[in-house]
Amino acid sequence: MNIILITSSYPPEIRSSSHLMQELAEGLRDRGHRITVATAYPSHNLASENISPHFKKITVENDIEVLRIKTLPPHMSNYIIRGLSQITLPYIFLYKIKKLIKQKIDVIIVYSPPLPLAIVGWKLKMVHGARYILNVQDLFPQNAVDLGILKNRFLIKIFEHIEKNAYRYADRITAHSENNRTFLNEKKGVSEEKLSVIHNWIDVAPYKNVQKTGRFRELFNVNGKFIFLFAGVIGPSQGLDLIIKVAQRLRQTQDIAFLFVGDGVEKERLTKMTESYGLKNVYFKPFVSKEEYPELVKDADVGLVCLSAKNKTPVVPGKILGYMAASVPVLAFLNKESDGHHVIREAGCGYSEVSDDARKAASLMLRMYQEKERLTEYGKNGFGYAAEHFSKKVCVDKLEDLLQ
Repeated sequence: MNIILITSSYPPEIRSSSHLMQELAEGLRDRGHRITVATAYPSHNLASENISPHFKKITVENDIEVLRIKTLPPHMSNYIIRGLSQITLPYIFLYKIKKLIKQKIDVIIVYSPPLPLAIVGWKLKMVHGARYILNVQDLFPQNAVDLGILKNRFLIKIFEHIEKNAYRYADRITAHSENNRTFLNEKKGVSEEKLSVIHNWIDVAPYKNVQKTGRFRELFNVNGKFIFLFAGVIGPSQGLDLIIKVAQRLRQTQDIAFLFVGDGVEKERLTKMTESYGLKNVYFKPFVSKEEYPELVKDADVGLVCLSAKNKTPVVPGKILGYMAASVPVLAFLNKESDGHHVIREAGCGYSEVSDDARKAASLMLRMYQEKERLTEYGKNGFGYAAEHFSKKVCVDKLEDLLQ
């Protein structure tokens, strides 16, 4: 089959969604399909060696055709520009796809967010008579409204209309957890027949073959520290103010370090917040490459996950799976609705708490710090659970079954 995968994130951009989409493209390629990826031109969330280079519009990477499309800046802190980017995004994608891709398309897979890419899916479906599958991760615009990012009633109505049509025109819709499926069914009126649960997956092989080296401890000047690591996009939905407030509470425990490796619209504000508190136990570092990421995580003592308590949907952060694959204990502060609580409890890989109380969060961090003898056990539990339940092969097999 000729399959087009439409996503705003793809390597060299570093985030869980871009790695997920690359692994999906490679998995479907390995099953004999011809894969084209249409994605945004990489300009944010890049390792240092990829910040300046020019990327070709069309390349063939590991037998996958990749079309990179320049759009309005999607990651600006100015939410008006971000809103305009969201609204114009699908039409720029459609123009470029129609201009540059001439073969017949049999299957369209759209990754949301951003939700407006669903417009590309249903328009191409009408042109090609193709099967259209929508992979729903964050439930937009609900999450943006909950976080107070999207307040304009007119824009909310526009995005709700796009959302309604996205679900209407998709042949199948995949959610990454049971409660996300239930939310779509009960709150959004999507029929059960359209819905499937396909967990986000993780390829454990790159983690299994990497040893703890201490290289990043040396590079980031955190030797001898007990490291709580947050690695990824630093945005508004993460609610990372909580971690800075915890760092302030634990500043007297001198061998604890809070290491943030990544970038995002909230990084500058959080850096200034750290400086205003006079904290010496918080470190901000740039993204590392996908290839280096497993080694970075192995150097940590505990992997941190955070979602603002303002979120009201059952989203499961992809970072949880990366920490589990690296055999690193997980400590998660999530909104009460997140299915991440269930995953961590079921796996026995660490602890989770609702992300609404810095005092409770600090107490839980101290608990993990004091349970050093159990960290290896938590790590092994997480790796075993990820290998059994979040295997890339099993999940991509399930998705391929929906292509028919």
